[in-house]
Formats: sequence, C-alpha cells, structure tokens
Amino acid sequence: MGSKPVARGAVALAVGIVALEFGAAVTSFVASTLLPVVAAGLSARDRLGLLTAGTTLGLFVALPLAGRVVHRLGARLTLTAGLLGYLAGLGVAASAVSAELFALGQFLAGFSGGVLGVFGISSAIEHLDERLRVRVVAASSAMWILPALVGPAATLALEHWLGWRWTLLAPVPVVLLGRLFVGRAALRSARPQGPPRPVGRALLVPAGATVIAFGAGGWPVTLAGAAVAFAGAGALLPPGSGRLRRGTPAAVAALVLFAFGYFGADSLITVLLTDGYGTSLAQAAIVLSGAPLAWAVTSLLIPRLVRRHGKGAFPVAGLAVAAAGVGVVAAMLLVAPSFPAALVSWTVAGVGVGIAYPALYVMATTAGTTGLTPTELATSAIAAEAIGGVLGRAVGGALSSAPGTGGLFASYVVFALVLAGGAAAGTRAS
Repeated sequence: MGSKPVARGAVALAVGIVALEFGAAVTSFVASTLLPVVAAGLSARDRLGLLTAGTTLGLFVALPLAGRVVHRLGARLTLTAGLLGYLAGLGVAASAVSAELFALGQFLAGFSGGVLGVFGISSAIEHLDERLRVRVVAASSAMWILPALVGPAATLALEHWLGWRWTLLAPVPVVLLGRLFVGRAALRSARPQGPPRPVGRALLVPAGATVIAFGAGGWPVTLAGAAVAFAGAGALLPPGSGRLRRGTPAAVAALVLFAFGYFGADSLITVLLTDGYGTSLAQAAIVLSGAPLAWAVTSLLIPRLVRRHGKGAFPVAGLAVAAAGVGVVAAMLLVAPSFPAALVSWTVAGVGVGIAYPALYVMATTAGTTGLTPTELATSAIAAEAIGGVLGRAVGGALSSAPGTGGLFASYVVFALVLAGGAAAGTRAS
C-alpha cells in the first residue's frame, strides 16, 4: 500500500517532464518560424541578435542562481514564482512595441524557465529510478518528431489566422500542464538540500554569452566571448570534469563535447548545404530535419537495449557514429557534394546521437561518488548542453566566416573531432 503514492508521483513527474519537452519543441519551432514576422512587426530586421538572444541569456543568468533560488524560496515558492515569471515574460514579449521590450520579455521567460528547469530535473533525479529516467529521456527526445514535421506549417497557419502575438503564446498550455505535473509530484516529497556552491566565477558564463550574442567586432570578439564563457563553465560543472575524472564528471564532459559538436554542426548545416553543396533551400530543409527525426526515433529503441546490455557502451558507440556522420558531411564537401550524400550522412549523425544521448544524460545526472545534490546535478547537466552549444556555434561561426567553402570544411572537421572526443570521454563515464 505504501508504494502506490510514490508510483503515482513518479508517473506524474515523468508525464510532466515529457510534456515539458514537447512544449519546448513547439516553442522552438514557433520562435524560429515567427522570427521574420516578429522582426517586421517590430521594425527590427537589422536587430535579429537582440530578438533571438533574450531567452538564451536568461537561461545563462539563471543557471548560477537557480540553486540559491530553490534553497532560499523552497520548492513551493520556486514553482509559483517561476510560473508567474514565465507567464509575465511571455506577456511582455507578446505585447511588445519595440525590440528592446521583446528581448526583455524573452529574457524574463528564459530566466524563469531556467530556474524551473533546474527544479524539474533535480526532482527527476531525486524521485525517478535510473531505468525510468532512461525511458523518460528517450520519450522526451521523441517529443520533437511531431513539431519537426508540422510545427512550421501549423505556426504559419496560426499566425495568418490570429497574428504573431497570439501565436507566440500557443505553447503556453502545454508548458503549464507539464510544469504543474512536475511541481505537484515534486512538492509531494520535496526535501531541503544543503547550501549551493558560491556563484562567483559562474557569472562569467552569462557575461561571455552576452559578448557572443551582441559582439559586433567579428570573429575575434566572438571567440573572446566563448573563452570567457568557457572560463566560467567550471563553476557550474562537477569538479574533475575538465580532467575527465571517471564517472559523473567524465559523463558531463562528454555531454559538453556532444553539444559542441552536434549543435554547432546543426547551426550551420543549412549554410553548408546551400553554399557548399549547392542545394536549394527546400532540399536543405529536408536534410536539416533528418538528424533530429533520426535522433528521436532511435531514442525510442534505446531503453530496452539499455536494460538488456547496460548503459556504458551506448555513449561511446553513439558519439562515434555521430562523429563519422559529421566527418562524411565534411569530406563529401571536397569530394563529391550531393543532396543524397548529405541527407544520408546527416541522418546517420542523428542516429548516433539517438544511440548516445539517453544513456549519457542519465550517467551525467547520477551523483555517483561526487556528493553533488540533485539541484547541482540538474544545473550541471543543463549548463553542459547550453555551454557546449554556445561554444560550438561561436567557434563554428568564427571558422565559417572565412571566404569560400574552406571555413565551412574546417568547421565540420572540428565538429567531427569534438564528437570523437566526446566518445573518448564516454569511455570514462561508467
């Protein structure tokens, strides 16, 4: 009798996390699809950086502070304040009459979402066993399938019917449902945790991200911002991550390298295809969707394999496959660039990520012998992906700014090598 409430709480928490990932996917496609319309509506076509950076910068500011917020306010007030901040931020963005107000609203929503994200993931770490967490991560990855297939078209139809301001709010019901599921399950058994680590150096991460987002000095300024963000990353990651200490630190390091290599490559794939491969924009869009769809579908197969064979080998094998796929994308640029080759190799990269990600994420959010609290583990996992992604986009953007296709080729060679480094780090994660 005593185990039934815990089981129901675990199911509710799992459903909430998966719903939140679906909401995140919908939000991502809505934001990217509406960007040209929002820019035109706010007369800000020359200020796209300001329109796109708010959410990311809000997240980066939240990461060093999330542990303190949860510790100071407690679970119930954190949930309440986070939800109100998220809704207020979206309201400001949707009613904005200038690019500055839009960015402010996105920043507030990103900050609140970052705090709530740490709260939700720490709850999952604390209350879901490892087997269920693998299944939740796999199901969360699959939540990107439907938005990837119909998101842009549905967004444009809704925008035509209601306008971009109301369309911007379309993901809110799903996100709120997920937050309420997560919050209700977490509050049922929330326990106070020890005081968080000092903020200090971690504030270099949002400072560096700000330089990357708004730096107008070309690639030297971008790389300087990346270096500043990287310098602050150590304060958010488990001790020993930079030295690939066996266990959780090495898994977190592999997560950083995965995000650097994959999200960096993803950010430039359309440019690579249109400029380097000579494809049309429509063909590039087909290739662009290949990897995330392959990631999502492959992830659904992983929980059963992990139960049968253990999780240790999957990050290594998957990131090696992803590195090979990205490497072929680079090689074909010089040898025989073609649409079919790009589609196959980029899809293979997505298959590799689908193999690696569920097991790697669980390994990165398992305390092991580190002594980290669930809040610290959640912060480090979110930070690892966010920092890796920012660094990958910054370095790739700097390299690809060289004239001709040589810079793009160099970028994808770097991405493939970094993914291979992630596979090597994965050998020390278990």
